[in-house]
Amino acid sequence: MRFQAHRGLKLIRGEGQYVWDSEGRRYLDAHTGHGAAFLGHRPRKVVDAIKEQLDKLMVASTTFSTDAMEDCLSSLGKILPSKLNNVYFQNSGAEAVELALKLAFKATGRRGLLSFKNGFHGRTLGALSVTWNREYREGLPLLRAEFGEFNDISSADLINDETAAVILEPVQGEGGIEPSRRDFLVELRRACDEAGAVLIFDEVQCGFGRTGATWAHQSRGVEPDILIAGKSIASGFPISLVAAKDWVIEGLRAGFHGSTHGGNPLACAALKASIELFIEENVPEAARKMGKSLASMISEYAELKGEGLMLGVRVKQPGRAIRSLQASGVLALKAGEDMVRLLPPYCITEEDCSFLSGRLRRVLSEQSS
Repeated sequence: MRFQAHRGLKLIRGEGQYVWDSEGRRYLDAHTGHGAAFLGHRPRKVVDAIKEQLDKLMVASTTFSTDAMEDCLSSLGKILPSKLNNVYFQNSGAEAVELALKLAFKATGRRGLLSFKNGFHGRTLGALSVTWNREYREGLPLLRAEFGEFNDISSADLINDETAAVILEPVQGEGGIEPSRRDFLVELRRACDEAGAVLIFDEVQCGFGRTGATWAHQSRGVEPDILIAGKSIASGFPISLVAAKDWVIEGLRAGFHGSTHGGNPLACAALKASIELFIEENVPEAARKMGKSLASMISEYAELKGEGLMLGVRVKQPGRAIRSLQASGVLALKAGEDMVRLLPPYCITEEDCSFLSGRLRRVLSEQSS
């Protein structure tokens, strides 16, 4: 079964910021598997860690301890906010959203959910319930959720004593690359505290350095009760996590949740090595610096939004623009109805930025002629 449009390429190999197709053609990758290869394709430190773990232990139930998971959790302590000290591993962002919602329901004894217009949280049933796109939701039996206006502080008025959770992306991705305002998050935090609701930040795409901060919410000075991360945290190797404050998990009993492959030894080895690379390379600073450079180039001829290396360029026909970029050696993706989304890896160079900007300028010029 195929549920997504095919791009007409067969990718064979990746290295750093580039991928190659079956014809041997090289592309600058500003798609990165929906942002998953933010640390670049096949980073040597991560590849070596996976190979080493392959010779030790590949599979283990979470009813057992493993060196791989213990080492991984220790490394996570270096980058996670200190109060978000309860971590559970899953395999995908959508799975992590499902767990976050379960935790909120259990912690509050409520069922109300507040999400936001243009938000995206995944395509499983619970995650879809808080995802805005009506086409994805149509005809499915979903949880009850309200959708507030993103970045409108009056949306906090929707939070009440029936609200279990408020969930949002600090920088919206698929919905159109929309950064949250600090005053908006401050007001949501205040309203959640007053109502006893759980505030969930979904940083599956915008987290782990992409916006120029380790976590996008940190540049706003507002901390969630639950943080969700995934995609790039293990250099694209399938693993996600839910990190929660103590009060959210109080009273939970064994068997509340489980995952056959969540936190498996290979994924934990990849995550630990990715964190080491993240720290050694000061990835957030690299994303901030290169994002600023790329944005400066593009802003000379186009309207754009975003932070760090999570950028959206407004175009009249994004689908056509993406196809033209691909034909000229750049992979990108769509966001919202009128945005080309650029999610390059942290390791792009000034030369790469110039190449990408030049190709984009030419594509937009062709559209306007």
